[in-house]
Amino acid sequence: MFQINEVTLQSVIESEEPFIDPLTFFPDATQDVLDAHASWLKPRYQDPETGHLMFCFQSYILRTPHHTILVDSCIGNDKDRPNRPRWHMRNGPFLSDLNNLGVTPADIDFVLCTHLHADHIGWNTRLENGRWVPTFPNARYVMARQEYEFWEQRHSQDPDGPRQIAFADSVLPVVQAGMADFVDGDHAIEDTVSIEPAPGHTPGNVVINVRSGDAGAVLLGDTIHHPIQLKHPDWSCMACEDRAQSAVTRRALIERYADTDTIMAPAHFPDPSPCRFVTEGDAFGFRAIE
Repeated sequence: MFQINEVTLQSVIESEEPFIDPLTFFPDATQDVLDAHASWLKPRYQDPETGHLMFCFQSYILRTPHHTILVDSCIGNDKDRPNRPRWHMRNGPFLSDLNNLGVTPADIDFVLCTHLHADHIGWNTRLENGRWVPTFPNARYVMARQEYEFWEQRHSQDPDGPRQIAFADSVLPVVQAGMADFVDGDHAIEDTVSIEPAPGHTPGNVVINVRSGDAGAVLLGDTIHHPIQLKHPDWSCMACEDRAQSAVTRRALIERYADTDTIMAPAHFPDPSPCRFVTEGDAFGFRAIE
């Protein structure tokens, strides 16, 4: 648990595993550059056996004086994800793990979606009597209007695409239940939590800002995927809709928060993910907060 004055930050981890070959995931990466970083990448951030990047898949819980907030909702159970075998028809203990933190689905006031990729929206819904229903019955599901409209158009053009299948089973049921709120630009959830546009990975990608007194945190979603991007901020991943804009957004965030006390909470850094960004000569690095 991390304390941000009156706000607490906790992680609910669905899985952590060697996920993907770095040269596949980062089209601009080269083996010689990766080899130069091997001393700190392995074994925590890159699996020595497969060479794959280590990824954590997790949600964050924010507890403020007023609300309990879930940021992103991981992969989900029972979801049809044939292009991702490890995500396909999962049957994991996410809700039990959430309960172990003292939080039930009914306790969640807001679900904040940094973007609408499958590994960030899966627990938006659960399977009940053959139907997808909202998992968090008392929550408002908040997403950028631009993000929703982008995937709504993709879905209308190709409903069977892998990302569009996730949109259909994990976003549309929430919208149809009247539980979705679409927001534009900077948007305050309450006095300690706000949404800030961070385009590039997807058109409506956002980060979540937490500010309580003189303390702060930024929940980064997929603005930065892996620690290697601190050394090479221009490396955008294969899943970025606009790789050039993603790099601009990422570098700006790193430069803004490097050498500050702000806690950075990426979605996919290996556990424990929260860290602080620092400058290291002409580049950047991070310091894990144990």
